[in-house]
Amino acid sequence: MTEIFLQKFLNQFFNVTNTNVMFIVALLSLVASANAHTAAFAPGMYCLGGTDPSQDNPHTNDAVVPLYNLPRSQWWFQADRGCDRAPPAPGVFLELPAGGSFTVELAHNRAQTTLSFNGEFTSDWPDGQQHPEDWKGPGNPPDCIQEDGALHTNNQSMAAGTAFAISYVSDISAVTMENLAVSSTPWKRIATYQVPRDLLACPADGCTCAWLWVPKGCGEPNMYMQGFKCKVTGSTSTRRLAPAQPPRYCPNFNECTRGAKQMIATRQAEGNNIELPPNNDFVSYSPDWGFSPGAQNDIFL
Repeated sequence: MTEIFLQKFLNQFFNVTNTNVMFIVALLSLVASANAHTAAFAPGMYCLGGTDPSQDNPHTNDAVVPLYNLPRSQWWFQADRGCDRAPPAPGVFLELPAGGSFTVELAHNRAQTTLSFNGEFTSDWPDGQQHPEDWKGPGNPPDCIQEDGALHTNNQSMAAGTAFAISYVSDISAVTMENLAVSSTPWKRIATYQVPRDLLACPADGCTCAWLWVPKGCGEPNMYMQGFKCKVTGSTSTRRLAPAQPPRYCPNFNECTRGAKQMIATRQAEGNNIELPPNNDFVSYSPDWGFSPGAQNDIFL
């Protein structure tokens, strides 16, 4: 945060508190890429107000901490910090229009989105600051986009993809690798994802979705798995999702896993579901791993 941002933030924060003292599985779509770390902020997210469901922290960054070298019980839906136990308010969902698109805000802190302070601290970039398109910072390595908002990439063309996945269960504890199938990558704050046209409507209590990302480089080789309560709108489909299978490295398209694919779980202490290719540790939601750009319309039986 800059000094100006911090001062404005503190002024607004104290004004608020003084006046309120009493108070996946199916891959949906692929978009283009995000170390001050990044999360997808939108209605329906777990940990929107932080890890304590009884509080609403307008400047939380609990959801942005990446996952690295953890046991499965800890990395699964960010259980290491308790985000899996901080659901959205009842009746609040991330809406996925069948055959359409939806938008989330990729940021390092909720305060840098329109979900806090009426969007006063937002910019085109995830850190809420202004930067040139060829933004390079003083970080290490020097060829990477750095500063407090490093995007784990050298430039936009090299950015790794992010994805949204959906599971047709309402209880987050019932989501498995097989019933969570994959969808896109962060670059700037606003990110739009395409939705498969044949998604079924969700149960009455909604579906469970996950925002996923494996950064390409320029920092720790971590991953992200962030939870959402979601629902499909405008669906007329009767098709069911196929059981999701682990993706595999496939520079030759004929070797790719076809149909519904699981999220990529990699570089964790346990629970990894992919094999790193020889002499190449690049993993991403990209065609080299069987994920095509846009809505994944091949995920059905």
